[in-house]
Amino acid sequence: MRYQVKLTKSEEGVAVSCPGLPGCWSQGATEEEALENIQDAIADYLSVVDELVQESETRYVEVA
Repeated sequence: MRYQVKLTKSEEGVAVSCPGLPGCWSQGATEEEALENIQDAIADYLSVVDELVQESETRYVEVA
């Protein structure tokens, strides 16, 4: 699965976020490290969301 990520460089390193997954972000000393770290963060994020959905009663709604 592919996700778009946004990189922000600073003197301290590189921050990276995933706009499609609110609150999912990471950082690294280099761009390469930040991209590796966001892959782990995305996997963890999706794992938690999956657990929450499985533990909850769900419904579908239609939006016009």
